[in-house]
Amino acid sequence: MFLSCGDALFDLFAGGEEADPAAIGLNGRIGGSALNVALGLARLGHPAGFFSKMSDDLFGRRIRAFMEREGIDTGQLIASERHTTLAIVSLSPTGTPRYDFYIEGTADRSIEPNEIPLQFPAALRAIHIAGSYSSICEPTAGALARLAAQEHGRRFLSYDPNIRASVQPDLDIWRSRIGATVPLAAMVKASDEDLAQAFPGRSPETVGADWIGAGASLAVVTLGEHGALAMTRGGASVRVPGVAVAVADTVGAGDTFQAAILTHLAETSRLSADAVAGLSATDLETLLRFAVRAAAVTCSRRGADLPRRADLGLPPLG
Repeated sequence: MFLSCGDALFDLFAGGEEADPAAIGLNGRIGGSALNVALGLARLGHPAGFFSKMSDDLFGRRIRAFMEREGIDTGQLIASERHTTLAIVSLSPTGTPRYDFYIEGTADRSIEPNEIPLQFPAALRAIHIAGSYSSICEPTAGALARLAAQEHGRRFLSYDPNIRASVQPDLDIWRSRIGATVPLAAMVKASDEDLAQAFPGRSPETVGADWIGAGASLAVVTLGEHGALAMTRGGASVRVPGVAVAVADTVGAGDTFQAAILTHLAETSRLSADAVAGLSATDLETLLRFAVRAAAVTCSRRGADLPRRADLGLPPLG
């Protein structure tokens, strides 16, 4: 079983620039990086749960119902009377999203450190911590830091900083959080956009090497339409190209990539820090190409509509 931890919200897609400036039409879709990763894993046939604090408002009830429909385990949710986070999403002509968050005092950013379970089910194999605002806004940031420290060495931990500078513009805070979390994670995945914000002027290869030096076994950087690169503690290093696709938008693409990586590691019996450190260059290339192909499917759809096994030509799991 996988457990994804962090944000759950509604993305409210605004009308384009050609819309009447006196009105905005909003099309709501369930989102949040952590919830998207849980969705991606569940759609690819793997038992997946989600840990966060969940509102009992209209949006929270919809999210719970969605999780139940998609087969995402809700047993680790913490009930809350606080409101659900909302993100207004406007898209550039190329489909790149801009997020404006309505986040103050909301449910998923109000997890207290003492609400982290001291024990998880024995079947839990891996924990994913999604960055975004949940890793930077207190008290949830402190709670997720406690979770990472507690489970380090017990289970496979993956981490995606997923920087949202519109929520916290002080990049020193992001760098501090990344620096504290990377040594606890077996796998770290970030986008080239994240790196350009947090580490301007530095190449993805250099940042990835630093993360390996800090203790990560696998460092991955997504490069948008140009594909992805990765390196391991064992010395393998690979870059793969992107997949051409008619882009509807890129919402959820990075989360799809993350879920695909975890799926492939699980299905090839490599879901451990030592196993990913020992990936060969050929293994690493296969892993990245699969994740890039999965992310391309999501880019071809509006919103975070992540692929199922059949969409990727995968047989059902036995």
